[in-house]
Amino acid sequence: MKFKNKDDCSSAVIVANGRYPSHERPLSAIANASYLVCCDGAANHFIELGGIPDAIVGDCDSISEENKIRFADRLFPNTEQETNDLTKAVQFCAENGRTDITIVGGTGMREDHTIGNISLLADYEAVANVKMLTNYGVFTPISSNTTFKSFAGEKVSLFAIGQKPVTTTGLKYPIQNRILTNWWQGTLNESLGDSFTIETRGRIIVFQVF
Repeated sequence: MKFKNKDDCSSAVIVANGRYPSHERPLSAIANASYLVCCDGAANHFIELGGIPDAIVGDCDSISEENKIRFADRLFPNTEQETNDLTKAVQFCAENGRTDITIVGGTGMREDHTIGNISLLADYEAVANVKMLTNYGVFTPISSNTTFKSFAGEKVSLFAIGQKPVTTTGLKYPIQNRILTNWWQGTLNESLGDSFTIETRGRIIVFQVF
């Protein structure tokens, strides 16, 4: 597994402890990462695949003793129990000035972990420009009016965190100043062209299918 040496000092890829990706988009993000952080639970598998993380973050109760010794110089234990390892990894990146963050491996295993990790994107948006790549698409959190690049026919879903009015432009099924009270209400929409816009003052997580 090879990585580019370029380091722009502002970006990072985080490998979370979900199912390791198989789609070319998240795999490309890993391969081209200028700085790669493994959550504690993901480190052993990533290293077995030939990867060399720049940092390993978490409570460090899952990483093998062999890898603790081998990567002692890039191990950053955090035993705080009120946050999960993914949140600790995001905080680590943000505190070190890496606020352009791509998360991979955040879904695909236990459903409760998947839902929890996706919902946390709304919190991460306050400290970083963050997105989560899966084997099917990309999750992007927003909290203000945002225009997304798209293509005609792209499948799009919106998930509201909280209850603030939402208006969309450029989607097949428009939403007009509506409060979404359940996650299903903004799902299974479709882009009409090369962009669409979401107007909101609330927190929205947008999913675009590859």
